[in-house]
Amino acid sequence: MKRSLHPAWVVAMVACLVLLGAAGFRAVPSVFMDPLHMEFGWSHGTIGLAMTVNMTLFGLFSPFAASLMDRFGMRPVVVFALTMIAAGSAFSVSMTQSWQLILYWGVFVGLGTGSMSMAFVATVTARWFVARRGLVSGVLTAASAAGQLVFLPIIAHLTTQDGWRRAALVVAIAAAAVIPIVLVLLREHPEDLETTALGATTSDPGAPRIRSGGPRATVAALGRAARHPAFWLLAGSFAICGATTNGLIGTHFIPAATDHGMPVTTSASLLALVGVFDVVGTICSGWLTDRFNPALLLVAYYTGRGLALGFLPGLLSPDTTPSTWVFILFYGLDWVATVPPTIALCRAWFGAESPVVYGWVFASHQLGAGAAAAGAGWIRDAFATYDPAFYIAAGLCGAAALLCLTVSRRAVPTTPSLA
Repeated sequence: MKRSLHPAWVVAMVACLVLLGAAGFRAVPSVFMDPLHMEFGWSHGTIGLAMTVNMTLFGLFSPFAASLMDRFGMRPVVVFALTMIAAGSAFSVSMTQSWQLILYWGVFVGLGTGSMSMAFVATVTARWFVARRGLVSGVLTAASAAGQLVFLPIIAHLTTQDGWRRAALVVAIAAAAVIPIVLVLLREHPEDLETTALGATTSDPGAPRIRSGGPRATVAALGRAARHPAFWLLAGSFAICGATTNGLIGTHFIPAATDHGMPVTTSASLLALVGVFDVVGTICSGWLTDRFNPALLLVAYYTGRGLALGFLPGLLSPDTTPSTWVFILFYGLDWVATVPPTIALCRAWFGAESPVVYGWVFASHQLGAGAAAAGAGWIRDAFATYDPAFYIAAGLCGAAALLCLTVSRRAVPTTPSLA
């Protein structure tokens, strides 16, 4: 008898598509930085500040989004998120002042992406999967990188040929196009379809159906989590993760490469290749997370990333070299490979409330990213080079590895709980 596809896989595929659409706008800032600077005269620091607002709201709203998904459902929250992303991208074509950049790119898109961040990944995997949790969290995380892969070359080409406004409209349309699919196919809980989570057993039936107390419960969960040293170790290392990925490379790699004479289309293609290798790296990381100590995996990831960033200033040039390709491969495999082990550690320590707690951990990721987005821009304005920013990031990765090594030496509770 032919086995039918478990509904959990349908939900996972819709979540992949949602994250793919949302990733489009996050691929835009590094491509737009030089065009906006040339058209409006805004400094790299000013444009970086807009991305700081974006990433800060992205992070701070993430834990509340997880709570809202528990209270109102994933579907209305995701539709709101995609609407905000589409609106912010579409409205940006008419901006003429820097405060509008902060409003559209910072506030609108920050709230939108924060409503559908990695807390969404944690919610989907907790509700719908017992078996394959690590693998699915890796696949869903990789969907964001795939969005970068799909959109960056398109955005760079449109920006070069037709201007940044045409590219912004493409992102708006892509985000809006996902909304009908969400309304039709995204389901909330296995019980809605009279089934159970994939791989559910009597000993592990999957996440219980709860109705969150909303923002107050979200803040209360932070208070309980903050009593555990593991929370601060994970939050600190994840802040460094955000600073050394989205904040630095995601926002400033293209202008940094342009400073060394590399064409925008070439540097955008290289950044897209980071997304290609990240898909492979994150899926493999999910597979490894199901089999090995996730804290030790994080130690390896941050150590490797620090080495790659330390070598980057000497690799940038007008042309791509074998060393450049080695960096793209190595750094790409590591880009967000940290997510599946971090989700696993949150689940081990904080149990049923792990999606909300992970939302707070992810908030630290985006606070780190926001600080790096602005800080690297200010470093570029002050020193006319990004090199100091890359060296600082390399040192921070070493610190993150030490934090994760400390987590690995702490005993994970047998029965995870926030009590």
